[in-house]
Amino acid sequence: MKHLSKVFMSLVLVCFFAGMACASEVVSAYTTMEEPLAKELFDEFERQTGIRVAWVRLSGGEALARIEAESANPQASIWVGGVGTQHIEAKIKGLTEPYRSRAADSIPSIYRDTEDYWTGLYVGPISFAMNTQRAAELGLEMPMSWADLIKPEYTKQVRVAHPSTSGTAYNMVTTIIRVHGGDEDAAFEFLKKLDNSIEQYTRSGAAPGRSAAIGEIPIAIGYLHDQVKLRIEGAPTEITIPSDGTGFETASMSLIKGGPDPLNSKKLYDWVLGADAMDIIAKWYVIPLSNLAAASETGFSLEDMNLVNQDDQWDAENRERLIERWNREITSEYAE
Repeated sequence: MKHLSKVFMSLVLVCFFAGMACASEVVSAYTTMEEPLAKELFDEFERQTGIRVAWVRLSGGEALARIEAESANPQASIWVGGVGTQHIEAKIKGLTEPYRSRAADSIPSIYRDTEDYWTGLYVGPISFAMNTQRAAELGLEMPMSWADLIKPEYTKQVRVAHPSTSGTAYNMVTTIIRVHGGDEDAAFEFLKKLDNSIEQYTRSGAAPGRSAAIGEIPIAIGYLHDQVKLRIEGAPTEITIPSDGTGFETASMSLIKGGPDPLNSKKLYDWVLGADAMDIIAKWYVIPLSNLAAASETGFSLEDMNLVNQDDQWDAENRERLIERWNREITSEYAE
């Protein structure tokens, strides 16, 4: 009986410590999603799996720079969100590793890396948001095109992120190149004129929209989903898609090479591609890529937009060169 009691106690202790180990499971992540959205997504993953996500929110450029700086000793295992060109650049630099998720087939193949280094999650086109109250005070009309934004009346009335820190802003640069038929010199001449209209360059791509929502600046350039969310939450904003052509992000996800939590990062990767996560993402006014996702109601349709002929691979391969040119010819300064 004494022997059985010891066996029983041993089993209790084993179960206790196993439970503790399970409770302490964690996966470290970088995310480029806005903080409330990241929290909603990662909290639900923890609720369903018991695995805590230790996440840090960074702009796309900051995430890429940090992953590269930490490549000898990675501090995170997965990068969730962020413009697809930056995930391609991370692959080119050898910062990420391939993973063939069992859930990846829910995403169309054109939005997945052919070698399984990254998977697209949703699409978000570039748009303009205008605070109608502030614009009325200033006598401004809604800009309908990129060409409109360089008119004298918009001088220092527009806010956008800086392409060295924001994937949103870099997407704007490559979009302008395509609006100008691929003529890079003509595009940069336009960007110099656009600079006259820019009151401030921010670090984060979503920041200008928040500034326009509270009337700090009348006009913001950003992604449609960020601007639609602010409008639905009550911001007095009007939104339009530039008629002379717009680009879009393919928000993506990658595993970081040599990350400290390889097993749990794959569990998170699989889960984000699943129906529960995709239904959460669909509520963010983005256009989900998964066939498992519920429809997202933004009031805008991709079919009605003049989308540029985007080439994310080219954009990734030329990012450093184009940003160097931007810093040299336009400005290297941005607001903290």
